[in-house]
Amino acid sequence: METKRRYEHAASPGGNLPASTSPERVLRVVPPPEPGRNPGTPLDLDLVRALRVNRSAVERRAATIPTRRTVKKEWQAAWLLRAITCIDLTTLQGDDTPGNVLRLCAKARQPVRHDLIAALGAADLGVRVGAVCVYHAFVSAAVKALEGSGIPVAAVSTGFPAGLNPLPQRVDEIRASVAAGAREIDVVITRAHALTGDWETLYDEIRAFRDACGQAHMKVILGTGDLATLGNVARASQVAMMAGADFIKTSTGKETVNATLPVGVVMTRQIRDYAERTGQAVGFKPAGGIRKAKQALDWLILMKEELGDRWLRNDLFRLGASALLTDIERQLEHFVTGRYSAAHRHPMV
Repeated sequence: METKRRYEHAASPGGNLPASTSPERVLRVVPPPEPGRNPGTPLDLDLVRALRVNRSAVERRAATIPTRRTVKKEWQAAWLLRAITCIDLTTLQGDDTPGNVLRLCAKARQPVRHDLIAALGAADLGVRVGAVCVYHAFVSAAVKALEGSGIPVAAVSTGFPAGLNPLPQRVDEIRASVAAGAREIDVVITRAHALTGDWETLYDEIRAFRDACGQAHMKVILGTGDLATLGNVARASQVAMMAGADFIKTSTGKETVNATLPVGVVMTRQIRDYAERTGQAVGFKPAGGIRKAKQALDWLILMKEELGDRWLRNDLFRLGASALLTDIERQLEHFVTGRYSAAHRHPMV
C-alpha cells in the first residue's frame, strides 16, 4: 500500500517535507553512518561559558512549527508509524505493578492492532516501539517479557526524578540496572550544578554515570523546566555531550514544565554544533506532556529541519511518552475507517 512506501521514504533525504517547509529551511548535519557511542570530549569551559541564547528568536522559530500545514493522509499515516518506532513506551507511576509492566511490554511488541497494520499494508514492516522505560524495580520483569523482541529496556536511574541521592548511591543504581538487563539508562543531573554554573562538577557527575553504564546507552535528563533560562539549557546540553551522553533528554515528566518546542530548538542546535565540532552524532529525547499525535508530528518536523533526516530514526530520536501511543492508534484507525474510536478501545495496560 502507499502508506508502506511512504513510511520507508519518511527518513530519506528530502522525503515528505510538510507543504510549507522549503528545502532551504532544512539544516542538515551528516553524522557517521552509524552513530555508535559518544566517547565525549574534555570539558571546554570557555565554550560553555560563552554560550548565549536569543530567547525571542528561539520562540519565534518554535512558534512556526505547530501553526503550519502538516502532512496529510498517507503521508501522515507513514509519519505516525515512524513516530511509533521512536517512542520510549513509559510507565513511571507510584502504583506500577509487575502486571502493568507486563501488559505494557505486550503493547510494545504489538503497538497497533493487527487489523489496522494489515489495512495500512504495513504488516511486514515490523513496527514496534523504540524501548520500554521503567523503574529499576521492574527491569528484570520487562527484560523477560521482551525476550526475543529486540526491544531494549530503559531504566530511569540516579535517584529519579530529583537526582539528589548521594553520588555513590546513584552510580550503584546504574550498575544494578545494567546487571538486571537494562540496555539504556536514563540518568538525571543535579540541577543545582547548572543553576549555579558549577560546570566542572556537573561534567564529573555525568562522566561517573557514563563509566557506570558500561555498554548501556546513556540518556541524560536535563530537567529543563527547572533550569530557569534557555542559556542554562544550552550550556547543560553541551556539558552533557562533552561528558559522554549518547542522548540528551528534556525532562523527567515530573516537572511543572516538561518538553517544549523552544527547548527543543535550543537542544537540537547544540547537538548540531557538537556534531560539527566532533563528528559525533548525539540523540535527542523530548519527554513529558507529549500526548497527541499532532505533537509527535511537530517534534519529527523539528528534528528533520534542525538536524536532518538521519535523526528521524530511533537510534538518534526518541519520544518519551505514555498516552501518545493511544492517540496515534486512534488517528491510524480514523485513516483506515474514517471513524475515531473511543480511547478505551486502545488500552495501554
